[in-house]
Amino acid sequence: MIKKLALVFLCLVLAAAGGAYWAYGEIESYVSAPIDTQEKVLVTVPDGANYHSVTRTLINDGVISPSEWSRFAAKTHPELTRLKAGTYEIDPSMTLADVFAVFRTGKEHQFAITFVEGSTFKEWREILNQTDYLKHDTENLSEAAIAKKLGLSSEKVEGLLLPETYHFVAGESDLSLLVRASKQLQNALDLAWASRAEKLPVKSAYDLLTLASIIEKETAVDEERGKVASVFVNRLNKRMRLQTDPTVIYGMGDKYDGNIRKKDLRTPTPYNTYVISGLPPTPIAMPGKASIIAAANPDSTPYFYFVASGYGGHKFSKTLAEHNRAVRQYLKVLRSQ
Repeated sequence: MIKKLALVFLCLVLAAAGGAYWAYGEIESYVSAPIDTQEKVLVTVPDGANYHSVTRTLINDGVISPSEWSRFAAKTHPELTRLKAGTYEIDPSMTLADVFAVFRTGKEHQFAITFVEGSTFKEWREILNQTDYLKHDTENLSEAAIAKKLGLSSEKVEGLLLPETYHFVAGESDLSLLVRASKQLQNALDLAWASRAEKLPVKSAYDLLTLASIIEKETAVDEERGKVASVFVNRLNKRMRLQTDPTVIYGMGDKYDGNIRKKDLRTPTPYNTYVISGLPPTPIAMPGKASIIAAANPDSTPYFYFVASGYGGHKFSKTLAEHNRAVRQYLKVLRSQ
């Protein structure tokens, strides 16, 4: 009788062991199987989330399939329960174990936002407000209020942010991006101001920035920046008005409809350099580093005029007569196109 009981017990133990081994294999297959998504997806792990709540999110989002083995996986793989809050990018080549390994690292997905050279603060605000995963702390603030939060001495932010690509994690404040852009602009401006050419006709680094913003709006051709800068410097030295269209456009604000008319050139605004002498009161756009460097160290040229060539660059002239011929040639090119 005892032998029979022992045999039954042994069979039960073996069956249990076999069942446990089979169950363990099923759990391993579940954890190591590729996830269901066919493209990269973003998954947010909230503060206070645990393995089970995150697994439910992954199932609801279609990243993994529901499985009866899901609830047991945390027992055999306790590392799955160690999570850090954040938003992560999940690759379709990953397994469930890989996914939770990403959640453990805390290395959140880096989003990117790009501001191009020559863009205005108004355009920056529109881009920020339309960017997902950013915390929009500045959306309802005035420009002056934002300037104050950035620690600027001016109530205008125009020109005081460096246009380039910035990276951020989900939930980061748009204000923190502006702080970074402000610091990078100041660093670039300080370097340019410290190495500026002698006898430059600008009184301050801020004036240099204003000049750089005009250069930025006038040309996107790198090889021309120094020449364009020289034209404006030559004009300032001769006390000639700058007569640059981008300043007129900026001064018109929302009234600008894509065209400049003769009456617009004659209409006084603080920015209309056909009417005012010298530089406008503030920058008219966000200049890049190349334009700031060009403003600080312009080429040495005899030019006082330039006009678009019609072929992607500009024609530079020493005299008004030469300039008028270049304008007629430009109009001829336009008519032929």
